Amino acid sequence: MQATLPHLETTTFPPLRRQRLETLQVNLGYLCNQSCLHCHVNAGPKRTEIMSRETIDDILAFLSRHPVDMLDLTGGAPEMNPHFRDLIVATRQLGIRVMDRCNLTILAEEGQQGLAEFLAQQGVEITASLPCYLEDNVDAQRGNGVFQASIRGLQSLNRLGYGQGDPGRPLNLVYNPQGPVLPPAQDNLESAYKAHLNEHFGIRFDHLFTLANMPIQRFGSTLLSKGQFGDYMALLRDAHKDENLASVMCRNLISVDWQGYLFDCDFNQMLGLPLLNADKPRSHIRDLAPAAIEGHPIVVKEHCYGCTAGQGSSCGGALAEG
Repeated sequence: MQATLPHLETTTFPPLRRQRLETLQVNLGYLCNQSCLHCHVNAGPKRTEIMSRETIDDILAFLSRHPVDMLDLTGGAPEMNPHFRDLIVATRQLGIRVMDRCNLTILAEEGQQGLAEFLAQQGVEITASLPCYLEDNVDAQRGNGVFQASIRGLQSLNRLGYGQGDPGRPLNLVYNPQGPVLPPAQDNLESAYKAHLNEHFGIRFDHLFTLANMPIQRFGSTLLSKGQFGDYMALLRDAHKDENLASVMCRNLISVDWQGYLFDCDFNQMLGLPLLNADKPRSHIRDLAPAAIEGHPIVVKEHCYGCTAGQGSSCGGALAEG
């Protein structure tokens, strides 16, 4: 299905070029304990792609040579990689910040005992997906029982000092719309999240990030099956704002797939659009020299409008109020 998505053919999206590398975003594999409808990775319990120890060592070798500002760990559920904790310990010893993109329910999975305590001990930043503060909406998007399991996960993180304003233990939540619409204003929605979660569950967190759903993989296929793909792409293009181009994540980030190959962003990774390299069809983390690719063009396609529509959307949430 993915190869037939029409937005891969041509694009009117403005050209972009790389700036200094600040974040290395590493996808540790597509295995996940959930199968969310909005997932742009098409992750799930039956996926077998997992980053090997050899590639983990390649990541650490790169970080020792080129200490970036942030190691951003994603998946699937990145915690399901058997080398997840070793990678974090070694990265923190290099003095590099680590972010875990956590789905919250993984904290209670069999075999993950002590995970929350480990993350707190290592001072790992947690960015957790909670697409709504209402149970029915979350379970409709992510599966029955996910909301209550997520609430329990958040409460356990609060007990460990997360979400209390401590810069050493930040806890941020991520919102995705339920369907083919743009996210609402981030600041207003954050206030609503904080009020509801605190009142009903005693939960506190630091920030809410609002992300647009990307028209790729599972969500893109759903749009096609419902005849909504064209309308959603038109919505994204019509809501594009040039001022968001300066802050899109791909200008300061490189995405690494589970085999160690490089992409401009996680979305390009899912679409098989590798980092541009004049010498070879695709580049590996072993060969990455950040200074050498500053100023290089970024691969852009029609899905990129998902990052510049309205208030903008990035791994760190909205780019501006819109």
